[in-house]
Amino acid sequence: MAEELNGAAASTEAQQVQFAMQRIYLKDLSFETPMGAEVFKKQWKPQVNQELNTKTAKIDEDLYEVALTLTITVKIEDDTAFLVEVQQAGLFGIKGLEGAQLAQALNTACPTILFPYAREVVDNVVTKGSFPALMLPPINFDALFAAAMQQAQQQAAAQSAEKTDA
Repeated sequence: MAEELNGAAASTEAQQVQFAMQRIYLKDLSFETPMGAEVFKKQWKPQVNQELNTKTAKIDEDLYEVALTLTITVKIEDDTAFLVEVQQAGLFGIKGLEGAQLAQALNTACPTILFPYAREVVDNVVTKGSFPALMLPPINFDALFAAAMQQAQQQAAAQSAEKTDA
């Protein structure tokens, strides 16, 4: 009987946490070839720079928009061959998570879902721009989030130490 009650309590607790993708959409897309046709005269030895950013907004109770922004700059020597900026967004229903757990879900699980869509958009637009395909490697959002949290804790500790010394 006690096992049944413990199992029921655990199952009720598990039912309270809900995570559901509502919609995935392309929020913004920009592609530039600053050199124009001159870029095709150069030997193709690209240097790829990738920047990544996420932004979250609470849309409604238990509904969040997460926007993953990828900015890819490809240079040949010192000249920019092309620049792609993709903002892939999604609406996520999240219920039963708060504080650190909610922050982790919004900054790891949601971007992990969005990234393959953004990567596909980048590849498509680059090939339509007449450049070789650009398949971006996977990103470990859990590791990025953990590193950001560790850095924030170190900064807070340093600020606290400065105040104590003053």
